[in-house]
Amino acid sequence: MSLKRKWNVWAEVEKGLGSSGRIKILRYLIEHPTGQFTRYSLRRPTGLSTEELTRHLRVLVELGWIKEFPHEPKTYQINMQNEIVAAIAEFFRKLRGTLRV
Repeated sequence: MSLKRKWNVWAEVEKGLGSSGRIKILRYLIEHPTGQFTRYSLRRPTGLSTEELTRHLRVLVELGWIKEFPHEPKTYQINMQNEIVAAIAEFFRKLRGTLRV
């Protein structure tokens, strides 16, 4: 892996995990990998407002970490084909096992 690619990966990870809101969204979607969720249906499990969800989902879609489906209303699903997302999901699983939560 080139140095530039390594830098880009770390920059992407920092952007994707750079807020507790995005981590909450990722955690919920990783726990429900086959589900498609509207912003409204993500409000309760994440504790985020619609405005916060809109802002964070935009970043995660831009990174390719979650998929956006153009239904009305739009729905979102975790993109487990993304290598970084798969690594984050594995990290979350290991962490959950360590903490026994």
